[in-house]
Amino acid sequence: MQPFHDPELRNRSAPRLETERLVLREFELRDVDYFLKFFSDPEASKHVGGPSSREDTWRRMLASSAFWPLTGVGMWAVERRDDGATIGHVGFFDFMRDCEPPIVGRPEMGWILAPKAHGKGLASEACRTALDWFDANFGRRDIHAMISPGNDPSMKLATKLGFVRCDDGVYRDKPQTMWMRPA
Repeated sequence: MQPFHDPELRNRSAPRLETERLVLREFELRDVDYFLKFFSDPEASKHVGGPSSREDTWRRMLASSAFWPLTGVGMWAVERRDDGATIGHVGFFDFMRDCEPPIVGRPEMGWILAPKAHGKGLASEACRTALDWFDANFGRRDIHAMISPGNDPSMKLATKLGFVRCDDGVYRDKPQTMWMRPA
């Protein structure tokens, strides 16, 4: 099965989106510092697979940016406007996950913000901006999200964004909460 994509939007990079406090932009080499710091911190990365090596972290960043030219959707680096610091990444993808229930071929949304950005409404601001872009380009359609059990802040954000919890699932032999923002 083909991953979710739009042939009309392929072969381009992430569009630059701006809010009052944030810039959502394509990844740059300087973002590797954010990725390395986040994915080396056991507490910060516990809900997204835990710490990873420098090599695997680099691959995560490459994968996050590679979706755009192949599928017309992808992840944005989230930058604070006031100081230019990279504080997270959000966006859409289809990792063709081997999970139950299956979501291959359907858009999935993800968001990760550095601990220093938590509790300020920045994740909500970034995600709402990304969802507005998605809806403008694809129309309102079902979007899936997978959230680790115990990640209560992400579940709260998902609810604020209009996602509803579905039957729980399994990914890589671990339980996951499954969410969907209905069309």
